[in-house]
Amino acid sequence: MLKVRNICMLQPRRWRSGSKKRWNLLQHKKNNCDRALDSFDDFYGSVYGGRWKNMRAALLTEHKYVAMVNNFGDTEQTCSMLEMDGAINIKSLIQLAQERQEENATNSSQFLGEEKRAHYDIDDKLDALLRKQQEREVAAIYPTDDNHVQPQQLNYERSQQKEENLDTDSSYEPSLTRALEEDVQLDASRLVDPQFGTGGLYEYMPANTIKGMEDWVAESEHYKYYQTSADFPLAIEPEQNFKYPEHLAIYTYEMGNCSDFKPPRQCLTGVLSHFLMDGASVLPPLFLQVQPGERVLDACAAPGGKSLLMLQTLHLDQLICNDVQESRLNKLRHVMQEYLFDYKQRWAGQRLIFSQSDARNLDEFDSYDKILVDVPCTTDRHVLMHQDNNIFKPTRINERLRIPELQAGILANCLRLLKPGGSLVYSTCSLSPVQNDGVVHMALQKVFTEHGITATIKDLSQQTALLGDIYKFEQPKGLKYGQMVIPYLPANFGPMYFSKITRNT
Repeated sequence: MLKVRNICMLQPRRWRSGSKKRWNLLQHKKNNCDRALDSFDDFYGSVYGGRWKNMRAALLTEHKYVAMVNNFGDTEQTCSMLEMDGAINIKSLIQLAQERQEENATNSSQFLGEEKRAHYDIDDKLDALLRKQQEREVAAIYPTDDNHVQPQQLNYERSQQKEENLDTDSSYEPSLTRALEEDVQLDASRLVDPQFGTGGLYEYMPANTIKGMEDWVAESEHYKYYQTSADFPLAIEPEQNFKYPEHLAIYTYEMGNCSDFKPPRQCLTGVLSHFLMDGASVLPPLFLQVQPGERVLDACAAPGGKSLLMLQTLHLDQLICNDVQESRLNKLRHVMQEYLFDYKQRWAGQRLIFSQSDARNLDEFDSYDKILVDVPCTTDRHVLMHQDNNIFKPTRINERLRIPELQAGILANCLRLLKPGGSLVYSTCSLSPVQNDGVVHMALQKVFTEHGITATIKDLSQQTALLGDIYKFEQPKGLKYGQMVIPYLPANFGPMYFSKITRNT
């Protein structure tokens, strides 16, 4: 028989304020998508200010697609089906915009010709963000008590460099004598009492690095890649030559219409009818303006949508598709097999050549007329939606922070692969000014310093104005070297940054 006091012990007790949490209150554990969103809120919130709120909402919403008609299938039937569903051919929208531009040709051409690119306040915002991040890192490593003076910034130089500097410093040898003569105010707390012996002085080796931090990179190092002071020859001129490919049919829904396209169907030729892709992804290969007879390289080709678009122009006799991983090339091959008629007999190894290599190591210099450089990036929309292969995974922090260095290496090498007079389009699916204008600046500086190559930036503002009914573009004054599609709920494409560069020498 239970006693009364035992029964009382079974009664639930209410936790006092400040005590441990109730068992049924579960704390949310951050995943990779949460880390990405926190990073974007901190970084992009500082860069874009109040506009980031709308971009953020669009990024967290399912993005919008366009349908590219396959010219190797039932083209007319596919176009009719898409038009019956209410989709509009981008080509017709561009023609309407061109007609509007012709009405104001005089005023608009004078404005675009005389307008000088103004510097935006992104420079100041990034500097402030860099200082804030460095202060966080210093506070996290050094104690906060009054007896320690925190350094202004952290020094990440390797110990080998420090040792070399010590070896070359001739004033290091008489250091003890100099200290006694010049610095008579010695710290009493560091003096050794003779009664305890002085043998320890000869055995002590001062530390010059922290174990485990040899490969550690601070978050603030990422922002240092962004520079705007040009110390190399640079010309920026409007792009004059733009013609929409006659045989390219891309369909979209009007701004504000978020209807879904029907899935691709199999045509009589055995290939699929149309290819669905993010609407902003069509712009880099479109502005590359590939022409018949040109030798074209897609330096980072997988998963294959942009390569397929260049083939759908029916201009190319041969396209070289390169990527660094075999698994990515397999995805690219699969896409081509689904959309190119008679793939094995007419395309593979003849008109379509696959190459597996790091784009930084390609060495066919001065041999390409056009190059598409769609580099690896933080893939802003993907990292907010998918846990797998997420660059914000804690174990991939070094890889993420070194992305601008990788991008600049790829772009610089691709500039060397171009023939003099050839053009390339550099693109990312990121909002980061570090990975966009910052990388373009770094690559142009690198090729000029190391190889004497100069280039001209092609201003595509006049061309992007033709697409204002479809896309939401970033303000021209916010960019120095390129244009960018920003996420916008009524036209939820992108983000997509692109810069067209022509090699001079």
